[in-house]
Parts: sequence; structure tokens; C-alpha cells
Amino acid sequence: MGLVSSLARRVGDGPAGADLVLRIRAGDRTAVDELYDRYSRPAFTLARRILADEVLAEDVVQDVFLSVWRDPGAFDAARGSFSSWLMAMVHHKAVDAVRREESQRRRQARAEDELALSAPTATGDVEDDAWSRVVSEQVRGALGSLPAAQREALTLAYYGGYTQREVAALTSTPLGTVKTRMLAGMRRLREELGDAAGAARSGALGGSAPADGTSR
Repeated sequence: MGLVSSLARRVGDGPAGADLVLRIRAGDRTAVDELYDRYSRPAFTLARRILADEVLAEDVVQDVFLSVWRDPGAFDAARGSFSSWLMAMVHHKAVDAVRREESQRRRQARAEDELALSAPTATGDVEDDAWSRVVSEQVRGALGSLPAAQREALTLAYYGGYTQREVAALTSTPLGTVKTRMLAGMRRLREELGDAAGAARSGALGGSAPADGTSR
């Protein structure tokens, strides 16, 4: 938390932060803009240091200032300066964002591993065993060819076991956008697998030549 204290001291406080909060409580919308102008830069610096991602850091900063606007009463001047309180909130939300990102990456990796293991298994027939391996490779290849957003949505929903609403929450994406991505992804998967199925089956079973060795 040393960086939190350092940034809080650097931006200073005085009566400005507390006064702005009082104005927000009174319904003064211009106070929100003034608060953002004064504190957004050190808040962003802290969030970016923790997240190592400017887009995520900006999201955290916006979330923090939105929280202040919605509930200015959360700040208690008797417990410390506004700048220290604000930076502590930024630190907390940024750490939470790191945990969510890491959890999401682990879930996606686990889901992709499960996908690789979900191909049909052999029943003793050599040709079926070869076909099963080809199907597994084709599915993984088709999934990998999708745009990242479509692949992420399908992996989480169909192989991670999440509902569309949960996928929307995990990826911070509107529900309608998630549904559109999943529909487009499924259509493209069907196209990819349909185009490759005939060639893959032929290759797995020893080429395109007929069993009697004659040419077509």
C-alpha cells in the first residue's frame, strides 16, 4: 500500500476533496467533473501500475468515480483524507479486476483442455480411433479460427458451463452482444467443420482411393 499513500500525498487534499464530496451530496453535478479533473490522473497511475493494462485501468477509474457519484456518503472525513480514501478504493477495485482476469483465463484454459478431451473415444476399431483423433483436431482448429471474442464466448458457455448472462458478466460485455457473438461463432463453426469433414474423413481412413485399388 506504499504506492497508495505516496500518490495520496502527492495529489494533496486540504479541504478540496471533502468540499467536493459535500457538493456532490447536495446534487451539484459540476462537482463530479471537478473531482475527476483533480484526482483522475493519480487514480489512473495507481490502477495502471497494478493492472499493467491501460484499458482495464481506465475502466477501474471510471468505476471508482461512478461509485463516488452514486454514494458520496461512503466517504467519512473523520476516518482520514479524501485522497487516501479514494486511492484505497482504486487499489481495492484494481486488485479485484486482476483476480477476475486471472480467474477468467484459468477457466478458459480449463475449458479448452476439456474440449480437447471431449472427442469421441475409440471402441476398438482402428478406423474409429483414427476418426476420433481427426474430429478432435478439427474441432480445436475450427474453434481456434474464430475471432477472439466469439471463441471466448463459446468456450465459456458451452465448455465452461456458464450461462449467457454469466458470460456477459465475466467478459464485461452486454448480454445482447454475447448472444450475437455466440450465434455468429456457431454458424462459422458449422461452416468450418462442414467443409473439412469430408477431407478429414478420407485422410483418416487412408486417402481417397477406393478399397479395390482402382482409380475413379
